[in-house]
Amino acid sequence: MLLKTFRWAFAVTGLGLAAGVLYDGWTALGLVAVLAVLEVSLSFDNAVINAGILKKLNAFWQKIFLTIGILIAVFGMRLLFPVVIVAVSARLAPAEAVHLALTDKDRYQELVTDAHPSIAAFGGMFLLMIFLDFVLEDREIKWLGPVERPLARLGRIDMLSVCVALGVLLVTAVTFAAHAHQHGGEHADKAQTVLVSGIAGLITYLVVGGLSDFFERRLAAEETGEPAGRRSGDAGAGRPAVALAGRAAFFTFLYLEVLDASFSFDGVIGAFAITNDIVLMALGLGIGAMYVRSLTVYLVRQGTLDEYVYLEHGAHYAIGALALVLLVSIRYEINDIVTGLIGVALISASFLSSVRRNRAARR
Repeated sequence: MLLKTFRWAFAVTGLGLAAGVLYDGWTALGLVAVLAVLEVSLSFDNAVINAGILKKLNAFWQKIFLTIGILIAVFGMRLLFPVVIVAVSARLAPAEAVHLALTDKDRYQELVTDAHPSIAAFGGMFLLMIFLDFVLEDREIKWLGPVERPLARLGRIDMLSVCVALGVLLVTAVTFAAHAHQHGGEHADKAQTVLVSGIAGLITYLVVGGLSDFFERRLAAEETGEPAGRRSGDAGAGRPAVALAGRAAFFTFLYLEVLDASFSFDGVIGAFAITNDIVLMALGLGIGAMYVRSLTVYLVRQGTLDEYVYLEHGAHYAIGALALVLLVSIRYEINDIVTGLIGVALISASFLSSVRRNRAARR
C-alpha cells in the first residue's frame, strides 16, 4: 500500500534530483533535496486538511486531484506562480518576467520580496477563514474542550468568522503593513496593498467555498430527499455519506486547488532563503508537492482521519498559526523553521491525543 501510493513521488524524486545535477552539478542536488524537505515540512498540515476534503469525492475526482491537480500544484504554483507575481507587481510582460528570473536572479528575488505583503495578505486571509469556520462550528468531537466549547457557542452568531477576519485584516493593515518589510532591510507603507489583497483572499474563500458547500448540500438533499437549504451537518447521524460528483465535486476540487495555493505561498517565499534559481526552486518544491499529494491519498485510503480523530483539529490549529505567521511576516522576517515546527508540534500533539483516546476507548 505504501509503495503503491508513493510510487509516483519516488519516481519524480529520482527524475528531479537527476535534472538538478544535469542543470547545475552536484551542488544543485543538495539544494533540490533541501527544498523538497522544506516543502513537505511546511505542508504536512495541508495533507491532513486535503485528506478530510478529498474523502468526500468519488473515485473519478480523486483521480483528477492526483493528475490534473498535480500539474496545477507543481507547474502552476511552484513554477508559474512566482513568475506571475513578479509580472503583476513589477508591471512586466510574462516573457520579461521569465527572462528576468533566468538572467537576473538577484533582481527577480528583490521583486518577489517586495510582492510578499500582497501574497501574505491574500494567503493569510484565506487560511484564517478556514481556521475560523472550523473552530466556530459546533462539533461532536472536541479536542481542546475548554477552548472549543465557548467558540462553538459564539459561532452561532451569523457571519462572525467574516467579521473576525476583517478585523484582523484591518489591524494588520494599520500596524504591520504600515512598515512592511522590503528587500535590503527597508520598509514601506503597504497598507492599501494589504487591504486589497486580504479582501481578495476573503472573497475567494467565500465564493469558492460557498459554491462547493451549496452543491454539496444540494447533492446530499437529492440523495436523502431532504430540503437542499439545510446545512450538511443538520441531517442527523443516520444520513449516509455521499461521494461528491458533478458540479459539487468540481467546486470542491477547485477549493482544494485554491487551498493548496494558499499553503504554497510560504514555501515559495521561504525557498528564496535557500536559492533564487527558479529552476531549482521548481524542482525541489515540485518534489515536495508530490509527497504531500501522495500523503493526502494515503491518509484517505488508510482511513487515518477516522481512526485518529483529533488530527483534523491539530491541522486546523496549525492553519490558524500559519495564517497569523503570514500576516506578521508582512513586517517581520520569520524563519521557516519556526513555521514548520509550529505545525509539526500541533499535529503531533493531536496525534498523541488521538492515540490516548483510542487506548482509553479499548480499555
